[in-house]
Amino acid sequence: MKKMSKWLARVCIAVLLLGTVGMIPAKAAEGASLKVETPDNKVLTYSYQEQQDFVLDLTNTGDVDLKKIKVSPKLRDQSDEWPFKTEYQSYEESLELLKAGEKESVSFSFTERDDVGSGRYVLTFAITAEDENGQPLIVDERSFYVNTTAKPEDRAESKSEDVKNSGADAFDVAAAAGGFDNGGVSYSGGSSGNGSVPRVIVTGFTTDPAEVKAGSNFTLTIHLKNTSKTTRVSNMLFELQAPTEGADEQTSSPVFLPASGSNSIYLDGIKANGTADISMQLNARADLVQKPYGIHLTMKYEDSQADQIDAEANLSIPVKQNARFEFSEFEITPESIEVGEEANVSCNLYNLGRIKLYNVKAIFEGEQIEKEETFLGNLEPGSSTAIDVMLEGKKAVTGEGTVKMTLTYEDEAGTVSTTEESFQLMVNEPSADEWTEDAMVEETEGSKLPVIPVVIAVLIVAGVAVMLIVRKKKKARKLAEEEEELLDELDGSSEDEQQ
Repeated sequence: MKKMSKWLARVCIAVLLLGTVGMIPAKAAEGASLKVETPDNKVLTYSYQEQQDFVLDLTNTGDVDLKKIKVSPKLRDQSDEWPFKTEYQSYEESLELLKAGEKESVSFSFTERDDVGSGRYVLTFAITAEDENGQPLIVDERSFYVNTTAKPEDRAESKSEDVKNSGADAFDVAAAAGGFDNGGVSYSGGSSGNGSVPRVIVTGFTTDPAEVKAGSNFTLTIHLKNTSKTTRVSNMLFELQAPTEGADEQTSSPVFLPASGSNSIYLDGIKANGTADISMQLNARADLVQKPYGIHLTMKYEDSQADQIDAEANLSIPVKQNARFEFSEFEITPESIEVGEEANVSCNLYNLGRIKLYNVKAIFEGEQIEKEETFLGNLEPGSSTAIDVMLEGKKAVTGEGTVKMTLTYEDEAGTVSTTEESFQLMVNEPSADEWTEDAMVEETEGSKLPVIPVVIAVLIVAGVAVMLIVRKKKKARKLAEEEEELLDELDGSSEDEQQ
């Protein structure tokens, strides 16, 4: 009974372990990589009773072809988690084939529910892909944000509630895309004289430099517009808040910090239907992961009746990390070769940065060698790969014998970058004892000795040698015959004496 109990316990443990396998997020197989994003990395905004396509761009950034790609949204049971009308039991889009390096799109048609207020929702999509043998290469989930707009009669109330509850969650929308969105408006007065509330919105923003690098300063310029055609707004105060990141309270800090020390900007006013810009110099933390980061903008201003209006907006600023890598010392065996011979060249490439390097390849070029190229694939942050090639000598050179290695790679956006390294490899002429017939002919043709007399002299010497050998053989044969005759005579004399 004890053995049976132990056996049942082991079976139960095995079943539990198998049951937890599906709970562990699956990763893409080696060599398989699928980039999923919204067009231009934008956050869509849905309006009351408006049908709109939610589009996803799929890019095969790996080095293997992907087949039977399936994308399906995970429908939510709770109304506060799924903002759209559910017209089908399930939604799914598929692609039969997506070759390495190619890009395709899938879309889903969604209509906002009538009872949805103005807010932000997370849409989660399940994504799978197979190889040519039907084996799963990718099993993943990706999440995206959408904004919703309440129907007109509920809009003022819901917008005011959004402003009251704005906080850390306001950063999520901006962090998901490199763009901006305008939030709610809260009005403390009864009316502005003509019954309308002047609203100030963000129409766009720019950064200088255009590409924000982690660890660097940049100037953020926000473009504003007063949408009221009749009312001027004044006494405007703007505050910028960036999300906080870090492992704990001691190490956490905002991802963007004002270079001047203040996160507030004051503007005297904007005329009716007018525009204005505000700017602030910020610093991006050096340890940021390469992705978009959000900034929450709050606005306080007054209308012509001195009634206060509160508004908000969210910005998303993509932060780039510089690729950082190192090479080990080149190992060259042998360090000197002759024309037609090969040398083995190897080294290690270490990815020391925070970004993944895609489609890495090394090209070796030099006047003394045949051009050689080797493909290394993708390189994850914190990993390394070996570069190992055989280089064939093409012609002899004098001097240092420099060979140039050019390393090319791509980032997530497909932008190609290059870097160069060099080393020495001497290529010499073949040794004298290894000359070929062609080399000997060239040597003879290049000399000033007459060819025909040399050939005649060689033939005469050979003829004389043959004559001497023949005469020597004849003389030896004659001596042998004389000796044989003498022996015969001696044998005859002996026989006569005996008789």
